[in-house]
Formats: sequence, C-alpha cells, structure tokens
Amino acid sequence: MSVALLPAVEQLALLQKRKISPLELVEEHIARIERLNPVLNALADFDPERARQQARDVKHGPLSGLPLTVKSSISVAGFRCEIGSVLHRGQIPKQDAEAVARLRNAGAVILGTTNCPELLMAYETDNLLYGKTNNPWALDRTAGGSSGGEAAAIAAGLSAGGLGSDSGGSVREPAHFSGICALKPTSGRVPSAGHLPPCTGPFSILGAIGPMARTIADVELLFRIAGSHPADPSGAPVGLRGASIADARRVPIGWFEDDGLVPVTPETRQAVRGAAAALERQGFKVRPFRPSALEAARKLWHIFFVQCGAMFYAPLIAGREKELSPTFQNFLEIAGAQSPLTAESLLQAWSDCDVVRSQLLAEMQEFPLLLLPVCSIPAFRHGERRWIVEGRELHYLDAMRVTQWLNLLAAPAAVVPVGQSGEGLPIGVQIAGRPYEDELVLTVARAVESEFGYRPPPLV
Repeated sequence: MSVALLPAVEQLALLQKRKISPLELVEEHIARIERLNPVLNALADFDPERARQQARDVKHGPLSGLPLTVKSSISVAGFRCEIGSVLHRGQIPKQDAEAVARLRNAGAVILGTTNCPELLMAYETDNLLYGKTNNPWALDRTAGGSSGGEAAAIAAGLSAGGLGSDSGGSVREPAHFSGICALKPTSGRVPSAGHLPPCTGPFSILGAIGPMARTIADVELLFRIAGSHPADPSGAPVGLRGASIADARRVPIGWFEDDGLVPVTPETRQAVRGAAAALERQGFKVRPFRPSALEAARKLWHIFFVQCGAMFYAPLIAGREKELSPTFQNFLEIAGAQSPLTAESLLQAWSDCDVVRSQLLAEMQEFPLLLLPVCSIPAFRHGERRWIVEGRELHYLDAMRVTQWLNLLAAPAAVVPVGQSGEGLPIGVQIAGRPYEDELVLTVARAVESEFGYRPPPLV
C-alpha cells in the first residue's frame, strides 16, 4: 500500500524516524495528485513546485513534513481561495487563516486548496469555476459538500488530512460519503478567523472549521494543533482536556436510527446498530434514546442557514445573478420559497434558538453522548435531489437533516466510517456530545473506529 494511504500519525512516525524525508513524502503525494486529481477534481489550486519548496524548507514541529490540504473557503496565503464562485475568481489571500497558520507553524506542508460548491451552500460539490468533484468510491457520485473536495482528496490519499468547515453538515456529510473521519467541533474550539465568508451573526453558532482525515487519531492530532484563540468572539477559554476510555464508559450513550419523520436506508440503520453493538461489547452504557427537540432545532437551523444565508449573500450577487451556478441558484430557489423574514420573525427565531438549545441540553443530561446516522442515504449521483427510501419519497435537504440540529446547538460531532450500502458505498455514523465535550466525543469515536474504520476506495 502506498505510504500516502497510511494514517497521518504513521506518516509522521516515518518522518521522525527518518525512514522517509519530507521531500520524498511530498513527491509521493504529488504523484498521486497528478494521477488521480484529473479523475476526481478534488484540488482547486495545486502547484507541485510550491509543495516541493515547502518540503525543502520544512519547519520543525509536531507536523514536520506532513502534507495537508485545505478547503478553498479557508484562507491560505498564496493559494486560490475562491469559494467555488466566479464572483471570487482569482481571489488569493495574503494571510493564512488562524487555523492554517497553526498547522503551517507546526511544520505541515500545504499542498493546495480543495474544491467546494459555490459559496458553500450545497451538499454537492459543483461550480462553474472547476466543475464537479467525483467520489473515489464511484465517479458518478458526489463526494458531498460543502467540503467535498477535501473529503475526496483525503479518501484517495492525495493528502494526509486537512481542514473543512461545517455549518450544516459540511465536514460530516462528505466524510460519510467518502468513507473518512471528521469532526465538527464546538463552535470556537478551532478559530474561525480567516474563513470565507466570516463566521459571524448566526454563523458564529452554526459554523465551525473542522479537521478531516482517514483516522480519528489523525483528526485528534489536527484538532489539538489548530487549538482555540482568545480573540475569537465565539470561543471560550476552554483548554484541551483528556478523556480516557474509562471516563467515557461511565457516560450514558443514547442511540437512534432516524428522527421519527424521515426515512433512512436499511444499511444506514444497520450501521448505527452495528456501532451501538460494538460500543456495548466494549463496556459502554448504550441505550435507545432520541431527543424530542430535533425538529424544532432543524426548523430554526433552516431559518438561519438558508434564509439568513441568502440575505448575507444578496449584496454580493446583486446584478450578477446570471453568473451563478445551477447549484447556487437551486439554493436561492429553496430560500425564496419561504416567507420573507421580518425584523419581528428574525427576533423571534433568535429567541426561540436559545429556548430550543436549552431543551436539547436538558434532554442530554440523561444521555450526554448520542450515536446517530450522518445522512439518510449514502453518496448520491450528481444532480440527484430526490429518492425513494423505505417506500417514501425523500427530498434533498430532508436527507441531510440529521446533521443540521447539531449546528444549532453548536455541539461537537465526529464521523466514523462503519458500514456500506448494497452498492458498496461507505456509510458513516455520528457520535455527538454537548458543547465543549469534543474530547469525549473523539474518545468514543475512537472506540467505534477500533471495530470499523477507513478502507481504501476502489479507485486507489
């Protein structure tokens, strides 16, 4: 197996033991990018000479020589970060986002930036600048969105890991579709400074920059190094904490297969049951449980993400509507189908947000950890927007709803690949917790992974 498909922590061990040099490791990744990216279309900006120069000048630190990628909505100095939109064509930040700067200062080699849907508002990565990103498990399927390019690159071994962002499932759904791991951290646990667009207003709660990699150990490593920042308005003075398996076994875990309203595939149900059984075998306290406030949270998420998101972008797109991609136009159609927000309705939604978050937190006192699906379905074919599942019609946004309420709560949730569909596509599960309990979530995710975990896709 190629060294590029090893976990990032194992690649680092080889570097530290000098069994491979930073330049040799980067060359291995460059060769894979040149061979597979034309098929996957995962990287939006990549220059092999820049990567080689970084490897020659690598800084000493915990990530010295590790090749990483970054979603093209997170500022990387000298790389195109266009958020998948012709409205931002040629945009090259002069300064790294805070999280990127920390990875770079730890010695990481930034290979390039990865593709995303236009202005991040889709669960499928497609745009007029670079086109579709294909799933390495099946090229006629999407790798998800909005961190779809990042997920495809990592799954195929084009990078050892990297950063995505998530306001409604955007690191978790691509990880599930592509068979890798990811963490949507508590908002503020990873600094959002340098994200494009800024994580402000309701997106300071909904949004988070999150690590993506092939294993939970790799995700934990990137999470620790990205850290928090005292100037982040959505942050809190919460340092890194340990959470042992023994500690985690004392915390009750509630699991559920669906939200009671929307169908999920039989293989998705089986993946959740399989993960629950694995945890039970390992001595965890696992019981069926589903919070009652999920739908209320999802409706509020829709107001803030969809309707407020459209309002945030309105000044940018005014007069340039004909330059927008079909994917973003579809988002605007969804937003436009709702009654326009008024000052009164927005104020009421903001008030209701605190009420519903309080309800969820109260329910999670009994089960501080939750095990649940990531999505109703595995990776879908490019352009699909409805499916028949369990004999019922399932619509696009409804298929993704199981991630959305966690964004309203600003809660941490990790994804681990567990099962597969009848067509051999990967199926992940989510392990979610209360805000600021990211380390506990990752500990349980590691326990699930010990019986399942990453498999190389057929393409590689």
